[in-house]
Amino acid sequence: MTEIRNRRIILASRPVGMPTTDNLPIDTVTLPAPGAGEMVVKVLYLSLDPYMRGRMDASKSYAANVALGDPMVGGAAGRVIASNNPKFKDGDYVFGMFGWQEYALSNGAGVRKLDPAQAPITTSLGVLGMPGMTAYVGLLDKGRPKAGETVVVSAASGAVGGLVGQIAKIKGCRAVGIAGGPQKCAYVVDELGFDACVDYKADDFREKLKEAVPAGIDVYFENVGGAVSEAVMTRMNDFSRVALCGLIAHYNDTGAAEGVDRLPRFMFSMLAKRMSLNGFIVSDHPERAGDFFKDMTAWVRDGQVRYREDIVSGGLDKTVEAFQGLLTGRNFGKLIMQIAEDTTA
Repeated sequence: MTEIRNRRIILASRPVGMPTTDNLPIDTVTLPAPGAGEMVVKVLYLSLDPYMRGRMDASKSYAANVALGDPMVGGAAGRVIASNNPKFKDGDYVFGMFGWQEYALSNGAGVRKLDPAQAPITTSLGVLGMPGMTAYVGLLDKGRPKAGETVVVSAASGAVGGLVGQIAKIKGCRAVGIAGGPQKCAYVVDELGFDACVDYKADDFREKLKEAVPAGIDVYFENVGGAVSEAVMTRMNDFSRVALCGLIAHYNDTGAAEGVDRLPRFMFSMLAKRMSLNGFIVSDHPERAGDFFKDMTAWVRDGQVRYREDIVSGGLDKTVEAFQGLLTGRNFGKLIMQIAEDTTA
């Protein structure tokens, strides 16, 4: 095959606060030709997700951090353009952890085929991918909702939050979202079918939250942290459950928060209300993949679950900017970076 010059975004330095192009520059390398059992994938769409911010740091976490000089990690959808792997042929559409680059050399491990006739390949990055399974496992296994209960989810217009509320409705619950701004709240109610949505940017946020949950909160799906979490915790019921998925409000923190230490009050509330808090990482639950794909595929097909994709063009040159927008709530729906057009090149 013709020699490929592969542009990729590497982690050149560890960010302090918001990541920039100084931390994440583009470099160009020659991609090796595929050996026995290997294939070359042209990346078409890259998933941008909040967890990636943690992979840029040096501190210990639930998964290995990106080494300095390595390409940034990330799930992507693409097309096989050269294959020596008998399980994949030229032209196959695939999903894999191909990272922030234009081409990837893969031995096929962890790669799955996609059928664009069944669903757009971008859904492998959202509703039928990791975000969808995160919502499914987090709510059903960690939140354990019961019909008639009230489920509240922060970042409700996002890739995970929007699905959490819809699954809650399918399970017979009252679904209340928290999102930033009237437009996002209108989408959560009018398009996704939540019972209510509260704008956390509004001056009367706490009062509106109280009105939206007259019977209190039985399940809280946590994506944000910060002031949103503080307000929610005042409305939690006895024996309520918290599914801790993310804390995006704190991902760029550079030190301890200033002001009053609210941890003792939070812990006392947990004790007095006999609450349970379950932090979870969806990759710890591969055994749930079969149920997830069966249920979510059916829900999407039947119109019980809707989704929104925020696809940004511009390729690698705009990827860091788009990621910055993700960390500040600029995206609307599942954020996906279009890396290349789907051509035969």
